[in-house]
Amino acid sequence: MARPPRRLLLLTEGQLNIYDAKMAVAVIRYQPAQAAAVLDSTRAGEPLEEIIGVGQGIAIVASVADGLKYDPTGLLIGIAPAGGGLPESWRAIIRDAMEAGLDVISGLHTFLGDDAEFAGLADEHGVEIWDLRRVPENSPLATGRAASVPTLRVLTMGSDCCVGKMVTALELTAGARERGWDAEFVATGQIGMVVSGSGLVIDRVIADFCAGACEQLVLERARRQALFIEGQGSLIHPSYSGVTLSLLHGTAPQAIILCHEPGRETIQEHTVRIPPLARLVELHERTAGLIYPSRVVGLSLMCYRMTQAEAGLLMAQAERETGLPATDPLRFGVGPLLDRLEALL
Repeated sequence: MARPPRRLLLLTEGQLNIYDAKMAVAVIRYQPAQAAAVLDSTRAGEPLEEIIGVGQGIAIVASVADGLKYDPTGLLIGIAPAGGGLPESWRAIIRDAMEAGLDVISGLHTFLGDDAEFAGLADEHGVEIWDLRRVPENSPLATGRAASVPTLRVLTMGSDCCVGKMVTALELTAGARERGWDAEFVATGQIGMVVSGSGLVIDRVIADFCAGACEQLVLERARRQALFIEGQGSLIHPSYSGVTLSLLHGTAPQAIILCHEPGRETIQEHTVRIPPLARLVELHERTAGLIYPSRVVGLSLMCYRMTQAEAGLLMAQAERETGLPATDPLRFGVGPLLDRLEALL
């Protein structure tokens, strides 16, 4: 798949926050030059950085027409909802964008290119629809070959969804490169693909071949010194544990970074309780060890809702509980995690 357009109107209509608008927030944080404007009539004119913590100078507009003055080349569906469906009320906005000559980039499970109305509009106006979740049909079965690759493989895994697995992998990649490592971020979801320009949305791969697709991502990058692999779901998530286990088996990591949001006691939208951190560390190492030995080497804690002082106390508490270095990558950096990983190079 060719690279999508890179001046994007980010559609978040009514869902502009760091949890619901994960796609838009990631582009704003990691590829700000691609963010032409945010389209959200419920927050138009407000300072973006006061809403999501980043994006100073990027405007929030109320309509496609208002956004055109920022010279976008595409409309990006800026949310990643559970189930991946398209909000019905957004159809008119997408229609306006296509009629204005904008390509449409979507990470939804609902393929816009298969929609008769949108496909017709694309032909009529000479624009393209990029369904990021389309995957190759020839993914192989896993063979275990990733375990023999000399590359350091680091997988971010989480206590739940939306606990910073992608952000942690991106921050680790950037920090490793600053230290002179030949490191690469491996995107396994649609948001990571938009940010990095490569990867595969593994939750669309047929179950039998999912681990093989993950393995292939590693084998294709075996020349690298270190790979920081974006995790998905959670081993204890009732809905998404399958893709999590496929990632663990397919990539055969030597090291795991465990991601968690302090204060979150149950899996989002479920009643499953999240175990204490020490128990989670044990669970991940035991599960990985059934196929290939791996160690949890550090903790990434998402403390967005907390003050700096509160976050610092939680880091110290987590370190006492587990004996592992803990950090909030966006507040305190990833230095302590890279220090542990350096010994594995």
